[in-house]
Amino acid sequence: MQAKPLLWITFYLPDHLIEPLKPFVDVKCWQDPTNDMPQQEFEVAAYEADILWTVVPNRLTADVIQRASRLKMVANLAVGYNNIDVEAAKEAGIIVTNTPDVLADTTADLAFALMLAAGRRMIESAKALYQGQWAGWQVLGFTGQDIHHKTLGIIGMGDIGELVAKRAQGFDMKVLYHNRNRKETAEMRYSVTYRSKEDLLRESDFVIVLTPLTAETRNLIAKEQLALMKPTAILINVARGGIVNEDDLYDALVNGTILAAASDVFVQEPVPTTHPLLSLSNFTPMPHIGSATVDTRLAMVDRNVASLTAYLSNEDIPYRVV
Repeated sequence: MQAKPLLWITFYLPDHLIEPLKPFVDVKCWQDPTNDMPQQEFEVAAYEADILWTVVPNRLTADVIQRASRLKMVANLAVGYNNIDVEAAKEAGIIVTNTPDVLADTTADLAFALMLAAGRRMIESAKALYQGQWAGWQVLGFTGQDIHHKTLGIIGMGDIGELVAKRAQGFDMKVLYHNRNRKETAEMRYSVTYRSKEDLLRESDFVIVLTPLTAETRNLIAKEQLALMKPTAILINVARGGIVNEDDLYDALVNGTILAAASDVFVQEPVPTTHPLLSLSNFTPMPHIGSATVDTRLAMVDRNVASLTAYLSNEDIPYRVV
């Protein structure tokens, strides 16, 4: 009897969500629901697996792919796949899939929530309340920035960017966008206006970063770009860590180059508690929860299961990247 292929699930997943796959594969699953699988252990899993089911913290580099002689497929529980060297996987004949078209609305909600939280100083004022530092209502106490009728700049007008623009309509915001390509349909549908990146940074009261992380977008927002922004502007990153240069952002927040910032993503995740940005009252952090609703995460799991089931049944594989 031929042995089943080994599926390594490199994150914690409740057993009932794995059941549909068990007739086809032997399963190993990371058992810690609160901590990521360390990279060294992930690499060991990659070397023994026929199939990997991965998440963003798992870095499948070209070097790991070269040594993963059994590996035939990777299902990545994310829309982005910058954690995987896709070209190396393609060269090795490894199939890679992702989870598109399920998290745009949810992530757009969080992007808007972070804009509201940073603009209205919600985290800072809540901390003061919890710590007994609220002295009562004051005319200028915890005054923040209006969101309504302000100018929002969106860098990266993909599905999430368009849905952020849609939400901004309800706040009577003027919306600018920068993208590799003009999006004329979006311009008409959401009354958004194209700008160069530089002009968008100069004109916007709020800037939301929504580009994928690539070699071209790494450090897309650094010292030079931050210097173009208004001193009252607020920067929000809900894309990937590394697109915004964290050292330059810290300096900009300390020196008053911009007023405030918020981020759901970081270069190093989980973020060390000693990270300089976490010490600033004008920085609003979130622990990479852009898609973290029950409905959306289950929909992402369903897409991976569909890809895995199709692969194991020798059918056309949906949600395939390569």
